[in-house]
Parts: sequence; structure tokens; C-alpha cells
Amino acid sequence: MRAVTNSESGHLTRRGAGKAGSGRAPKAAAPARKAAARRVRLQVDERRVKLIELGIDLFSTRSYEDISIDDVAAAAGISKGLLYHYFRSKQEFYVETIRTASLHLRRLTQPDRKLPPVERLRAAIDAHLEYVREHSRAYAAIYRNGVAVAAAVGDILEDHREAVMRYFLQNLGIKKAPPVLRAALRGWILMVEAASLDWLAHPELQREDLRELLVAAYAAMLAKALELDPRGGLMAKVMRSVRSESA
Repeated sequence: MRAVTNSESGHLTRRGAGKAGSGRAPKAAAPARKAAARRVRLQVDERRVKLIELGIDLFSTRSYEDISIDDVAAAAGISKGLLYHYFRSKQEFYVETIRTASLHLRRLTQPDRKLPPVERLRAAIDAHLEYVREHSRAYAAIYRNGVAVAAAVGDILEDHREAVMRYFLQNLGIKKAPPVLRAALRGWILMVEAASLDWLAHPELQREDLRELLVAAYAAMLAKALELDPRGGLMAKVMRSVRSESA
């Protein structure tokens, strides 16, 4: 048997150590790679959020037609190619901006359960009108011709209306609205949209007066819906809900 020389022994030792090391390295590096991947995802998500926030600002001051993808990239301080990494087109950027704005408005107008029912409604309307005032140009453009820019805007607006409908039903203690109540609530929601647009065109109307008109209209439509309910059960449910909140 041939003796192993010192040089061969050292070579084998180093080679064996390399194999052992290569076996352990991926396990040690895995958490670091995962952490790095999470950081990258966070950076991507954060940049996307900032781009959408920029979009809300841009569309609140300029029309869709007046803004180019180059304008967005320049305002964001990034290349147009990087912007296309997040949004495939200006239309998609517009749609996602509107979707985010709609979700934000939902959060602002979500009823405060700590308030009495009438004050809860007033607070929600106040929040809505304040948002409309702050984003007047974007609100008017979205509700007047947003669907013409992108059909998906119509779906976003319908989702928003249904969310507002659910808020009302939850406050009334009702899971599913009978036809007469749904028609009343739906009509009131559309009335708020139309009145908001008219207010933007005729701002001489005081916001407090518009709010009280909308509160009175809601009360009148709800009262009529209760009166017209053929089964009579709607009135009982609403009254139980009102009594439980007043207790």
C-alpha cells in the first residue's frame, strides 16, 4: 500500500473541508437570502405605494389627458422603464390610483360605532364632503367620465357603493336589504354623488347646509321604505337596532 504524503494529505483535508463547508453554507445562507428577498419585496411595495400616492396628487390637479407617463416618471424621479415595471400603462396606473383612493374614502367614511346613529351619519357625510373638497378635480373627473377612460373604473365605483350599502345595513342590524330598502339606500348613495358634483360646480352652498340636506334626505327615504315594507318585519328590525344603540 502506497503511503500518503503530507502534501496529498493536506490536499485531501482541504478538499474534504470544502465539501463539508459547501454542505453547510446553503443552510446558513438561507435565512439571509430570505431576509434579502423580504427587503426587496418591501422596497417594491413601498415604491408602488408612493407612486400611487403621487398619482392621487397628479390626478387631483390635472386631467387624465394632460398627464403623460413621462410626466409621472419625472415627478417620481424614476425612469419610464422602471415605472412600466409597476404599471403596464398609464391607464392601469390611473385605475390603480382610483382603486386606492376609493379604499381610502371607505376608511374615512366608515361609521363610528361610538357615536349615536344620527351623529354617526353626520360624521360620515362630513368626511365624504371634506374628501371631495380636497380632491375636487379628481372626484369630478372620476364620477363624470372615469368610465370613459377605463371600464374598470365603473367596477370600482360599484364596489364602493356596495361597501357603503353594507355599512348602512350593518348599522340597521339587517343582513340583506328587502327590495324597497335597497332601492332607497341605493338612491340616496347616488344622490350623495350627484349632490357632491353639484357642490363642486356651485361652491357657494355651505358644506354644513349640504350635509343637513343629505341627512334629511336619508331620514325621509328610510322612513318611506319602512312604511312601504310589505312584510312589516323591516320596521321591527330597525327599531330593535335603534333601541339597542340608544340603551
